[in-house]
Amino acid sequence: MPRVIHARIDKETEQLLGNLERWLGWNYSKIIREGILALNELHVPKYSRQIVGLGQFRSKVPDLGSNKDHLKGFGK
Repeated sequence: MPRVIHARIDKETEQLLGNLERWLGWNYSKIIREGILALNELHVPKYSRQIVGLGQFRSKVPDLGSNKDHLKGFGK
């Protein structure tokens, strides 16, 4: 079932919404959906976060410090 969202907007935002409705010919629901998709594209990274410099050492093993399999017997 789709989620229904209620939002309070100020007069300036309401005017912008009206302008977009007229300009694009979309209803406000589509404008909100497209806005959420656009924000997702702008702000959500497309890559996994990694430690800076990971695997940049002599071993050339990219997950040497984070993969437990590489650490078996280390320190014994």
